[in-house]
Formats: sequence, C-alpha cells, structure tokens
Amino acid sequence: MYEAVVDQSKMPYLRMGKGEPLVLLHGLSSCKESWFKQFELASEYDLIIPDFRGHGDNQTLEGITIENFAKDVICLLKQLQIENAHICGLSMGGIVAQEIYRQAPEMCKSLILTCTTYSAFKPYSSPLFKYVKTRSQYLPTSLRKKITARSCFYSWNKENMDAIDYFYRPREGVPFAMDSIKNIEYRSLLPTINVPTLIIGAQYDTLLPVWIQICMHELIPNSELVILRNTGHAAKIESAKEYNESIKAFLSKHPLTNKAG
Repeated sequence: MYEAVVDQSKMPYLRMGKGEPLVLLHGLSSCKESWFKQFELASEYDLIIPDFRGHGDNQTLEGITIENFAKDVICLLKQLQIENAHICGLSMGGIVAQEIYRQAPEMCKSLILTCTTYSAFKPYSSPLFKYVKTRSQYLPTSLRKKITARSCFYSWNKENMDAIDYFYRPREGVPFAMDSIKNIEYRSLLPTINVPTLIIGAQYDTLLPVWIQICMHELIPNSELVILRNTGHAAKIESAKEYNESIKAFLSKHPLTNKAG
C-alpha cells in the first residue's frame, strides 16, 4: 500500500502493474481491496486504486463530499505525474468518476461507469438513503454485512457471501458520504462528455436498477452499453470474468495518447 498527501491529509492507494493508467474507484462503504478480482488487469494496465476519505484505510473524516473525493483523485494523479488516465468507478465510484470529468475533463482519457447513477432522483432515493443511513448507524456490523450481501448479489452462494468481507467495509465516513450523494445531479453534464465512455449495468441490480444506466447511455453521446446478465449490484465480483473482459475489450479500442510522465 502507498500513501499520498492530498489536501493536507493522507490518501492510501494501491498501485500495481504496467501499461496505461487505469484508476479504479470503489463504492460507498467499500474500499480499494474490493477490486481484488480486477487485480488481474495489472498484467496489461497500471492500476491505481485509492481509498476515499472516511473509507478503507483513509482516516480523514473532514470534507467528505463527492467533490472532494474527485479532487483527491485528481491531486493523486498529478502527484504521480499522470497526465490522463482511464477512469473506472462502481456505484459511488461511478459518481466520483463523473465529478472528475466535471472538474478536469482533460485528465479523463475514457470513463467506465458501472452500476451507478447520474442523479439522486429525490422521490426514489430519499427513503432508500434514510434506510441505509439509519442502518449504518444503528445495526451491528455483522447484520449490516448480511443485509448488504443479500442486496448486492443476485446469487447468494458461499463464494459471493464470503466476498462481502472485501466488498463491504463500513467506516465512520459513510453517513457523510451519503449526505453528499443525496445532492448529486449530472443530468446536464452527461451530454457534454466527449471521451469514450463505457456504461456497465447489472440485470438484477436492486440498488441502482439497470434503467438508470440505460438512461445514461442515451444521454452520453457515442457511449457504449453492456448489461451483465444474472448479476446484482456487485457485478465486478459476481461476474468478474465478464466484467474484466468488457473493460479490456473497451480499452483496447481507446488507447492513451499521453502516458505517465
């Protein structure tokens, strides 16, 4: 594990592999290790996988917002002398990827937006956010893990249920991150995205249903859409083979013109 100092605080991150830079951004209540089934991509790409504030090994609890998550990643890439990179995010990580594009489009060679959303959809999200926030504050971790596993996976087999220990690691920053997510709205941003964009949805995603990703595909010019079958919200784990193949196929069509300095 490495650490970078961004905005006067330490940002832990993993870095492995060689090739074009590929940034992997985790979701709410998750961490950098949740990408363990994508570590194999290091055979072809320079993987950069950070922990957001208040998540994983990141101890910073001040300034937890989507805007600052994106700012931290941008600062990290600049410190690593990376001019632009492929930006991939799942769920909240996909929201952060959109915010990175809003703040610094020149640093995004491409976007891969997985099981994510472009809007908080107030009538839809308000009860959900209230439920998840209350759950994160009052239920014991063991019960929260079980609920999360059953919410995020289509198949409740032993392999998936065991993987929840990688995917779900709640920390103190989760309620603050949720408060920020409640206010996101990128509806007007999506039509302006002019970098190659891959949108990946999951057929049985009950948290961010696939119709949201279909709408994103319609809003982003020339974007590509992949729907992974028989999988839930944690598609990068449950359908890792298909997920990784989709990423590699997409990136092979859009190589970087500028690489690390």
